Amino acid sequence: MPLWTAISQHIASTTGTPFQARRQRSVGGGCINSAYVIDDGATRYFVKTNQADKLAMFEAEAAGLNEILASRTLRAPRPVCHGLAAQHAYLVLEYLEMRGGDARSAEHLGMQLAEMHRTRMPRFGWHRDNTIGTTLQINTWSDDWIAFYAERRLRFQLDLVARKGYRLGNKGERLIECLPLFFTTYHPQASLLHGDLWGGNWGTDYQGNPVIFDPALYYGDREADLAMTELFGGFPARFYDAYAAAFPLDAGYTVRKTLYNFYHILNHFNLFGGNYGSQAERMLDRLLAEVVA
Repeated sequence: MPLWTAISQHIASTTGTPFQARRQRSVGGGCINSAYVIDDGATRYFVKTNQADKLAMFEAEAAGLNEILASRTLRAPRPVCHGLAAQHAYLVLEYLEMRGGDARSAEHLGMQLAEMHRTRMPRFGWHRDNTIGTTLQINTWSDDWIAFYAERRLRFQLDLVARKGYRLGNKGERLIECLPLFFTTYHPQASLLHGDLWGGNWGTDYQGNPVIFDPALYYGDREADLAMTELFGGFPARFYDAYAAAFPLDAGYTVRKTLYNFYHILNHFNLFGGNYGSQAERMLDRLLAEVVA
C-alpha cells in the first residue's frame, strides 16, 4: 500500500473521522527526518518519516510529547498515530500554525518551563529509552542523580567517542570520578525535562502561546534543560528572568551548565564529527580545572 494511503487510513481509524490526504507539502524537518504537512482540504496534520528501523524513535517521541501534555504546563503538538508503511516509519502529529518566538512569548516560556520542572518523580530517568538526535539515550531509573548522569549520559557518550577514534586520554574517566565535587551543596530533584531544549525546538502558535517539540524527555536535574538553552542561543533575557523569578537556580549552576552541555557536545561529535571533538576537549579541561587542584 502506498505510504500516504496507509497514513491516511491510520489517521482515519485513530480519529474516527474520514481522512484522505490530497496534498503532501515537504517542510523543513531538520537533518534527521523528512517532514510534511498533509491535508484533505479541511484538516491538516504534520508528518515525520524516516527509515523503518527508526520506528522506536518515533514511538518514544510520541510518548514524550504525551508526558509533556499530561503535565498541563506547556503546549506541545499532540501525537495522532505512528507506525510502519511502505518501508518507512512515520509519526503523525497535530498541525499547529507556528511562528518564531518573541520576547513576550519567551517570558511565558520561562514561566511555564519552571512550572513543568515542578512536575517530579521520585527517581531519575524514564520508563523507556529514547534518542538524543538519533543517538540512543538510556533512561533506566536510578535513585542517584550522580550515578545516573555518570553512567547513562557521560560514560555512554564517551564510549561512543572512543569508538570513533577520538582520544581524550583518561580525562573523561577523571571527570566521572570527580562528579560528586560538583554537587557538594546541591541536591537535584527529578524534574520533567524536555531534554533537548535548544532554540530550534520551540516557537509560538498564532495566539502567542509558547510551544515546545522534538523532546528527548526524561526526569533529571532541571539545570540540564536550562544549560541546553544557553548552548546555541535563541532565548532572550526575558526568558531567563521569568524562569528565575518563578523557580530560582542554585548559584552553582554557572559551573554545572558546562557539565551538562558537555553531554550535548559529545553527542554532536558522535552525530556530526568535525570541530565538536575539540570543543568537547576544551570543555572537559575547563571542568577538570574546576575540581582538580
